[in-house]
Amino acid sequence: MIQVAVMGYGTVGSGVVEVIEKNKEEINKKSGEDIEIKYILDLREFPGDPYENKVVHDVEQILNDQDVKIICETMGGIKPAYDFTKRALLAGKSVCTSNKELVATHGPELIRIAHENKCNYLFEASVGGGIPIIRPLNYSLTAEKVDAITGILNGTTNYILSKMEKEGAGFEETLKEAQEKGYAERNPEADVEGYDACRKIAILSSLMCGKNVKYQDIYTEGITKITEADFVYAHACGKTIKLLARSWEDKDGSFYAMVAPFMISKTHPLFMVNGVFNAVCVHGNMLGDSMYYGRGAGKLPTASAVVSDVVDCARHIGKVIMCFWDAEDVALTGIEEAKRRFFVRVSTEKESKALQVFEQASVIEADVPGEFAFITEEMTEKEFNKKAEETGIISRIRIEE
Repeated sequence: MIQVAVMGYGTVGSGVVEVIEKNKEEINKKSGEDIEIKYILDLREFPGDPYENKVVHDVEQILNDQDVKIICETMGGIKPAYDFTKRALLAGKSVCTSNKELVATHGPELIRIAHENKCNYLFEASVGGGIPIIRPLNYSLTAEKVDAITGILNGTTNYILSKMEKEGAGFEETLKEAQEKGYAERNPEADVEGYDACRKIAILSSLMCGKNVKYQDIYTEGITKITEADFVYAHACGKTIKLLARSWEDKDGSFYAMVAPFMISKTHPLFMVNGVFNAVCVHGNMLGDSMYYGRGAGKLPTASAVVSDVVDCARHIGKVIMCFWDAEDVALTGIEEAKRRFFVRVSTEKESKALQVFEQASVIEADVPGEFAFITEEMTEKEFNKKAEETGIISRIRIEE
């Protein structure tokens, strides 16, 4: 029998307990051992909860119990999750986590400590909720040189953009509705400004290149400036707007990572990913494109991913599961060197100036009074910014081909 502790009995932590208890027969069969939850760590009491007898308030009970071999860290944040995780790994206990902030900040260090102590630090649930993406990158695609990852990695922003497109509503009213339905936090900044997706693409990018991509170095732009008019134009040219998290390596070895709204066409595999769903497209040099789709958040999808890591750890007690993520930082190339086309809006008074500056513009016909819109030829971000400043524009959205 393998004893497990759960640190944090909130939404995901309670989901982990539920998944383990409800699917006990399947989990035990796939683990090759009986899995039993021994402790649940939380500061609160849970009177009437079916597992209230397992709740403890002192982490030392867990860290000092040699029978506990696996810990599920579902606390979130850096403190005290980092300290508890580090001490658990130093004690030879494997840790499975959904904590994207901790993984993005301290991933290489915690993986190294785990391997030095013949245990594992697994984080399938930290990106894409229940979508299996970490394991494919570590196992299934090991014959590939992965050179690009593009994902819709935040359900809140995808829900908001999908509603804006479908109903012609504005950002603020759609955000309010998302909050009322529980799809957006009371303070939605981490989602709508792109910070959540930034941490997730930092993790995927690090696994893609085997070195550390710091989320602080990633260009990040949210969806707060997207308007109803942008979707009118998008429909007019057969496109939609998605918040994409992207990382890619150019043929010259330049490595880019960014989070921003993009216009994508109907032929793009992410075009039909709507609502709270997430998806990740991975490009390998031999396989080409592969796509991973599902619920990117929520109690049970995320908990399912945590428990899948528990099963993996149970199969490898005393053995290291390889994960290539070195501490050496990657020097990201500034996005001003990246080339793409841009969708641009200007006032009608600046139409002639825009056509003069952007010589090969493709005009978009749409019923938006007082505006003129077009798509540029391919150019670097630096070149575009110079032309946009010279012209004077209302807004721009990048095009993902």
